[in-house]
Amino acid sequence: MERIALVEKLRLKFPGDESLIFKDLSVSFDKGEKVLLLGPSGCGKSTLLQVLSGLIPHSIEVPMKAKELESPSSWGYVFQDPDSQFCMPFADEEIAFVLENLSVPKQQMNERIHNHIRQVGLHLDDIHTSIDTLSGGMKQRLAIASVLALEPEVIFLDEPTAMLDPVGTKEIWDVLKEIGKDKTVIIVEHKIDHVLEFIERIVLFNDNGQIIADGPKDIILSLYKNKMKEHGIWFPGVWDEYIHDHAPLREQTEFNDGGPIMQMQGFRGFRKKEEKIMVEELQIHSGEWIVIRGENGAGKSTLLHALMQFIKTNGYYELMGTSIKKVKNLTDNMTFVFQNPEFQFVANSVYEEIAYSLRIDKKPPQEIEERVHALLEVFHLTAHRDKHPFQLSMGQKRRLSVAASIVKEKKIILLDEPTFGQDSKNTFALLEWFEEYRKRGITVIMVTHDDHISKNFATRIWTVKDGKVISDEKISKQLAFLETEVLSL
Repeated sequence: MERIALVEKLRLKFPGDESLIFKDLSVSFDKGEKVLLLGPSGCGKSTLLQVLSGLIPHSIEVPMKAKELESPSSWGYVFQDPDSQFCMPFADEEIAFVLENLSVPKQQMNERIHNHIRQVGLHLDDIHTSIDTLSGGMKQRLAIASVLALEPEVIFLDEPTAMLDPVGTKEIWDVLKEIGKDKTVIIVEHKIDHVLEFIERIVLFNDNGQIIADGPKDIILSLYKNKMKEHGIWFPGVWDEYIHDHAPLREQTEFNDGGPIMQMQGFRGFRKKEEKIMVEELQIHSGEWIVIRGENGAGKSTLLHALMQFIKTNGYYELMGTSIKKVKNLTDNMTFVFQNPEFQFVANSVYEEIAYSLRIDKKPPQEIEERVHALLEVFHLTAHRDKHPFQLSMGQKRRLSVAASIVKEKKIILLDEPTFGQDSKNTFALLEWFEEYRKRGITVIMVTHDDHISKNFATRIWTVKDGKVISDEKISKQLAFLETEVLSL
């Protein structure tokens, strides 16, 4: 076989870190291979992709040493965060930028741009649409389209479907399987169901970035299942095992409140004077866990932004018995976790990010230390307390954004895709923590594409379609428990 990428005895250390990420790591890839890099969040998988592509150290200056490093001459890279790879402000211009660099004749541009956008299922009324107005999932589709326009020999994929709905995830992997037939494809992904049909080889990592197994997928999945479970790595059937071990996941909890804590009627949210979300009538009570579902671009994140008053709204909206127009400080009762965690970071270390709001409130140093230390433990960030938030992996950034948002206990938590980029151990830890919070009377409102969360944790499900909340389904805890019992038989 012809070798296409190689790193031998890699050592790498980010500035400010005390320890190495990789200690003499060696791995190689042959032409045409389809390989999945699998490991817990923060173990260095994305960093390894960047080394193999040559982004590190040529574009991203990171101290590293390797006895030998071979990168492919023709490659494309889909980043975990699509915003980090866009060069142009508009969707069509992003793909045109790639085609211009390939010297594609101008008269061929329009047709090829439309083809690539259709190829990834990105439905736009106007292809000259501002990228900033796209949902996270739509941005992921555009990022993939721009990479496919390169027609590279090697494709590096860093969680390319993390923000996509289940249908979109299947569609994108169908496209990637077709496009990647004759290419080398190296993948980092936590959502592995569709990936397993495509890849032939798995490279398995532990928490310290060490390769603990490397071989054919069937052998790795068969012989290393316990290791995967130990390190919190997703594997087929992990949710079934978790449900079996933790049934029932939901408990009947009654709260004697004075009525709804949030009410909406004829409530609308606008972007640039255009209506983007509409709620006919909804009431929310203490101790509910509401999952918001819908296709990418349906308006799920926009609904959260409207509830937080990040965008202009009208109609009836009452919070804690008071009209939203008379609420002086909405964040006294609600907190919000963005889909992109970097949007909310304000401090220069993980510790200070969590402590920030407590310092603003002039809490005593001992109280700050105790609260921050407890959250660092809960969210598995203690070892990273002195790092800058931007030095964390995407999964670690997600956990930090949640920790910083809930350090001051609020009555309502709004979360936009809090589990994407997480390994199984941290996903379950987050969900269990939210459930404990809910049992104390806190209301959780969460946008997620994960049906397992809807089935096993939600007490209500809102479905959003074309900018409207079209259904409000209450989940029977009794039924969920019975379903869990059947699964365990």
